[in-house]
Amino acid sequence: MTAAAFGTSLAWNGNIVAGLTAINGIEMKRDKIDVTTHQSADGFKEYIAGLAEAGDVSIDGNFEFSDSAGQLAMMADFNSGTSRAAVITFPAITGCTWTLTGFITALTIGDAKLGDAIPFKATIQPTGKPVFAVATSAGMSAVALSNSAVLAPSFAIGTFDYVATVLTGVSSLTVTPTAAAGVITVNGSVVVSGQASSAVALGAAGSITTISIVVTETNKAPKAYTIRVVRAA
Repeated sequence: MTAAAFGTSLAWNGNIVAGLTAINGIEMKRDKIDVTTHQSADGFKEYIAGLAEAGDVSIDGNFEFSDSAGQLAMMADFNSGTSRAAVITFPAITGCTWTLTGFITALTIGDAKLGDAIPFKATIQPTGKPVFAVATSAGMSAVALSNSAVLAPSFAIGTFDYVATVLTGVSSLTVTPTAAAGVITVNGSVVVSGQASSAVALGAAGSITTISIVVTETNKAPKAYTIRVVRAA
């Protein structure tokens, strides 16, 4: 599943920085330490992992002179060399955040060109270990199929792909998903937790029909389940 970048934000010291049009991606780097000796097998170099660091976080946008808690606060912290907590929050559908502590190494309020917005740029140097976190929906706690459909494997919270078999004479079935929180959809249609969906039409005898169940909580990544229903030939 992919998501558009629109809606990504950066908070500096707990305050959203206004007017941003670009926030660079996550970069992690680790040094390598050469431990090659005369006894290294077959003349190949040997290495061990060294220290790790997070790459710079650069931001671009339009200068907003009224953004005292964001852009202007970053300027003040650049002047004082103060380190702050910074959080990149990706679009809500992803449930992802990137949290770090860092200080401003570069800051630019750009050229004031006639008929154009004044650009704003800044670069944050992370210090210490950043944390990437993904908040995910709890997902389903149970699912039931009508018309004596046999689900394999048996439902488990951490299993997302299933095969269900039905007899030749079964031309449709309903799905009853249960979830403690969030919105449930079955093939794109909202279904109330613990209640049966509308009938899902199955293909001809011997065919496979795919049913998609998605559970989505606010500001959390959704959990998606796939049930492939096999109608006996």
